[in-house]
Amino acid sequence: MNRDELLKKIHSSWDIIIIGGGATGLGTAVDAASRGYKTLLLEQSDFAKGTSSRSTKLIHGGLRYLKQGNIALVIEALKERGILCQNAPHLVSHLGFLVPQYHWWEGPFYGIGLKVYDFLAGKLGLEKSHSMTKDEVLLRLPTLESTDLRGGIVYFDGQFDDARLAIAIAQTATEQGGVPLNYMRVEKLLKENNLITGVEALDLETHKRHQFLSKVVINATGVFTDSIRKLDEPKASTTISPSQGIHLVLDRKFWPTDLAILIPQTEDGRVLFFVPWHRHLIVGTTDTPVDDISLEPHPLNEEIDYLLKYAGHYLTRKPTRADILSVFAGLRPLVKVAKHENTATLSRDHVIQISESGLITICGGKWTTYRRMAEDVVNKAILVGHLKEIPCQTQTLRLHGYKKGRKNHIEAWGLYGSDAEHLDALIEQHPDWGHLLHPRLPYSPVEIIWAVRHEMARTLDDVLSRRTRSLLLDVKATLEIAPRVATLMAHELGKSKSWEEEQIRIFTELAKNYIAF
Repeated sequence: MNRDELLKKIHSSWDIIIIGGGATGLGTAVDAASRGYKTLLLEQSDFAKGTSSRSTKLIHGGLRYLKQGNIALVIEALKERGILCQNAPHLVSHLGFLVPQYHWWEGPFYGIGLKVYDFLAGKLGLEKSHSMTKDEVLLRLPTLESTDLRGGIVYFDGQFDDARLAIAIAQTATEQGGVPLNYMRVEKLLKENNLITGVEALDLETHKRHQFLSKVVINATGVFTDSIRKLDEPKASTTISPSQGIHLVLDRKFWPTDLAILIPQTEDGRVLFFVPWHRHLIVGTTDTPVDDISLEPHPLNEEIDYLLKYAGHYLTRKPTRADILSVFAGLRPLVKVAKHENTATLSRDHVIQISESGLITICGGKWTTYRRMAEDVVNKAILVGHLKEIPCQTQTLRLHGYKKGRKNHIEAWGLYGSDAEHLDALIEQHPDWGHLLHPRLPYSPVEIIWAVRHEMARTLDDVLSRRTRSLLLDVKATLEIAPRVATLMAHELGKSKSWEEEQIRIFTELAKNYIAF
């Protein structure tokens, strides 16, 4: 997948144009292209730059929705979890979650709920839930607070690397004949007789403007949904009620185990996770209503303090701000509902809207159900665009890099699946590319080279935030390797020394947002 090569494939007329390169937009591109429709995807920044790279890293059915009584959403999510495990075993793995019991009633209450959770998954279920005694819990999780601990229940869900999955989906879209382009910002919707006929977009690299005609245009821009809707209808009402969630990243010394923990209800009714990920520990998340929508949302001090407080409740070693290696924030594109003050209670169901001019907007939803969301919105696009009806192909479509049996994501290049052999081959040619960039980060120069050559990485942020997850794992270590990575990229992209210096300056400023001052 190469941006320069894809630019050569663009033309003036398409069946479907998708605006937005997050989970929903990329999934829609795969669905549309695999059905044989001429498909163009335009993303204003990098793929998964926003919400889709800032999740809790879980592919799950959603226990909170079971508690809320939204059985249909849970069943749909569990089905999609199973499909994704089958189609991308190199990207999605099983992860055990412990629900600790500190009160007598928690055992039967959560035990029954988790058995229902297992049952709803049906044939696509993972491993079965089971109980653990106090001694068994502490043997697996010696750093868990033991005071009043009675035992626990273990259930299983899926874990993934969200940005890496997004890149694999973009690559799959390309393989199916689609054209996904990053750094291509849609600035105008083209109309004829008050019906949308295409878009005008600005290539942010070349500063060239393009006009693309299409039979149908899909708005899949997440938290930016309303900005595109207002290009269509300037007086359109607000649809999105954004909610901010942050995550703290700690050293694994706080959590020397492969089990995660779910705290199903805090004092204020939230759900908390302690999740091992890339040899680190993620603690999250918050649910804070916000007004400002940005590609780089800022973690709030009160959110950091909130998570540190609860981490201190459940860990024998109480983390402080000095222990936080990184903190990252994301915005959830929740669909606005009148008289809802608590975004934690808003549904994560997806909604599809069709304007009078024919703009199709899909919003809401979550990573786990991205494939089903894409199927639904393409079905609508067929009707709006009067396209030839072709059935969905993605239930059994294997994602780029599919490699059966390669489920250990910690092994070298595990997340690359079948591409791993190509990285190995590059190291044979250039042995110095195989050494770690930093002792605290699990990444090597070969991954930088691969990201630029085959994954459309264009900036230092693309490589250090999403092709690798360096910035999310350890801010200070990432800043230390930034100059070397910039040099590697500049050589591959044919850029000047001044480009390197500018990239380092921009990235250094951006990285401040990930430091818990």
